[in-house]
Amino acid sequence: MNDRLLRALRREPVDRTPVWFMRQAGRSLPKYRASRAERGMFELLRDPEAAAAITTLPLEYFPVDAVVLYNDLVTPFFAAGFEVELRPGEGPVVLQPIEAARDVERLKPFDPRVALDWALAQIRLLVQRLDVPVIGFVGAPLTLCSYLVAGGRVHDLAKLKAFMWREPEAWQRLASFWAEHLAEFAIAQHEAGAAAVQVFDSWAGALAPEDYERHVLPYVARMFERLRAAGVPSIHFYTGNPALLPLVAAAGGDAVSVDWRIPIDRAWELIGEDRAIQGNLDPAALLAGRDYAVARTREILERVNRRPGHIFNLGHGVLPETDPAVLRAVVETVHSF
Repeated sequence: MNDRLLRALRREPVDRTPVWFMRQAGRSLPKYRASRAERGMFELLRDPEAAAAITTLPLEYFPVDAVVLYNDLVTPFFAAGFEVELRPGEGPVVLQPIEAARDVERLKPFDPRVALDWALAQIRLLVQRLDVPVIGFVGAPLTLCSYLVAGGRVHDLAKLKAFMWREPEAWQRLASFWAEHLAEFAIAQHEAGAAAVQVFDSWAGALAPEDYERHVLPYVARMFERLRAAGVPSIHFYTGNPALLPLVAAAGGDAVSVDWRIPIDRAWELIGEDRAIQGNLDPAALLAGRDYAVARTREILERVNRRPGHIFNLGHGVLPETDPAVLRAVVETVHSF
């Protein structure tokens, strides 16, 4: 079994830097586009065999050191009693979003081992078939709630921030619900065979540090404490304002995944030497062609200087227009450095 990822999470020496990509099994791959042309994403997700086949697709194009579960952050909404549609150009849309404090009462408690059993079945299939680790994932409370309150994908979090400030008690109930259920889902993924779990807080960077510390950090910290107690290796994914990185690190995670808005060596100083780090190539660099992407990859590796605890990744997901051959060149560059 390829254990580079787990060794890096423990900040142990590795023979070569582990590398994987968020959205590596996505629209940049021709075979994935063919699968989506035939069936919708939510239908594919609930078919463990079909989903497992998609999860392993990247290995046909480039030799990454891990695969990541084919799933979507919003699927727990179905388990909690909310309907979601996937609309072209919009992404997931919550049909009856949370608009007032009373709407929080509509949340239905659920057991992820029952309500989301198809995701766990996919993991069990993958670990039987692969010699690279499987990474599971969940959203963080803020990011999940941003969809629930706004009704869809947003970047400025205006509606969520207004709700958080206007209805602090309702926000506490909402964030606590998701902290509990998402932590349990992450633990269930590890029990099913996921080697590590990444917690996505994709929109936390839209907050001021004081709002993150007051309204978000306690719930994320609760999640990571649950994962630590259960022995689940974890990655804390964050993008946006680098000023929040010390607070993000304080919230927890064996590694913090950072984006391109800060040099990776500086980011490591901010999160602390007791954490591993993941990142941090700009996904747009892959669109500039092989030579440019390889050069920027080398710059990141040189900044890290083979320090134990680095997992190479992008600062966000692979863009649909990305050429898989460029991704392969990046993987080969990382492995040969």
